[in-house]
Amino acid sequence: MQIYLVRHTTPAIAKGICYGQTDIGLDENLFVEEFKTILTKLPNGIEQFYTSPLIRCIKLTEKLSEIFTEDKRLMELNFGDWENKNWNDIDQHDVNVWMQDFVNIAPSGGENYANLHSRTLQFIDSLLVTKKKSAAIVTHAGNIRSFIASVLELPLKNSFRIHLDYGAVIALKIYKDKCLNQLISIK
Repeated sequence: MQIYLVRHTTPAIAKGICYGQTDIGLDENLFVEEFKTILTKLPNGIEQFYTSPLIRCIKLTEKLSEIFTEDKRLMELNFGDWENKNWNDIDQHDVNVWMQDFVNIAPSGGENYANLHSRTLQFIDSLLVTKKKSAAIVTHAGNIRSFIASVLELPLKNSFRIHLDYGAVIALKIYKDKCLNQLISIK
């Protein structure tokens, strides 16, 4: 199956704010140009569109296709008590402990990256049973990194080394026989 992972465009939130599942919109000043760029990276004829139910993904997906499926498994990491707070206002000891093992440690009231990855794997498994030949998935950086880590069999702790701009499009091929999975391109 040909997969196109699409990161949402620039969100309408100040820099330095911790947001994961905080439901924020898109920066309308940047959206038109970022959307045009995304269109140049996606082929015509994609059979199915999937999206995170967060508004920053929904708004982009609505512009890409009239028909799409929302899936909660595509939501960004839940930062719990840290959501919508300035990173500098969060207890730095807690942030440092989390950063040393974000795969297994969750922010207070949130989830760890392994939980997000589990959701990603469930979503991938559900894709593999469809008869579709292509799909576009509009989601978040954490989910995309998790997806790539799965396809390339990377350790989760290394997946944050993958740089993803807003509006990035990643082309992958996935198969039921996972040893054939391929990363085609990151645009």
